[in-house]
Amino acid sequence: MTIRVLLVDDEPLLRMAFTMVLDAQTDMEPVGEAGDGAEAVRLAHELRPDVVLMDVRMPGTDGIEATERIVAESPESKVLILTTFDLDEYAFAGLRAGASGFLLKNALPQELLAAIRCVAAGDAVVAPRITRLLLENFAHQLPSGADAHGKDDRLGRLTAREREVLTEVGRGLSNSEIAVLLHLAEATVKTHLNRILVKLELRDRVQAVVFAYETRLVRPA
Repeated sequence: MTIRVLLVDDEPLLRMAFTMVLDAQTDMEPVGEAGDGAEAVRLAHELRPDVVLMDVRMPGTDGIEATERIVAESPESKVLILTTFDLDEYAFAGLRAGASGFLLKNALPQELLAAIRCVAAGDAVVAPRITRLLLENFAHQLPSGADAHGKDDRLGRLTAREREVLTEVGRGLSNSEIAVLLHLAEATVKTHLNRILVKLELRDRVQAVVFAYETRLVRPA
C-alpha cells in the first residue's frame, strides 16, 4: 500500500527536500504541499492523505490549530509534527491537539521515513520516555477537562488492571517494562492497552499518556 503524504511547511526549500526523499521511496507518494495551516486543513480535506507532515511555526494559522482541525475534520489523516527542539512547547501542544507524534527537523532521512511508516500504521512515534519528559515539562499548560479532583467518567469503563496499565503508560514505561513490573506477558500488556484505547476513545499511546495526566492518575515528578 502506498502511503500518501501531505507536506506542510512555510519554507519551500524544505518542502522540496522532503518531496525528494519521499519520491525515492516505492511505498510513499507526496500528494500535496501547503505553506500554512489554513491551506493544510483545506488540502487534508480534499486529498485525504494518510500522513500529514506538519511544521508548527508558520504565519497565520499555525500547525497546532491546523492539527486540531485536521484531527477533527479528517480523522483518517494522521499528523506527524515537525519541531526544532525535542522538548519544544509546540511539540507538546501538537500532541494535545491530536498529533500521533513528533519528529525533530534535523532527523536523518531514514528516521523521517520510519516515522511516517509508523504513523501510517496507526502507531505513535514519540518514545515513552520523551512523551513523559514533554508532559513533565509542560503539564502546567494542561487545560484539563476533568474536575478539580481529576475525575473523568471514562475512568469507570476500565478494570482495575487496565487502570494499572494506563498509570504505568502515563509514567513513560514501555510495554516490556510494564510487563516486568506487573508480572504479565508483554502480549497481555499490549492487549490491555488496546482495550484501554477503545474504551477511552483515544487514538494512540500518546493520547493515553495525556489522558493519564489530565485525570491525575499520574502527576509530574
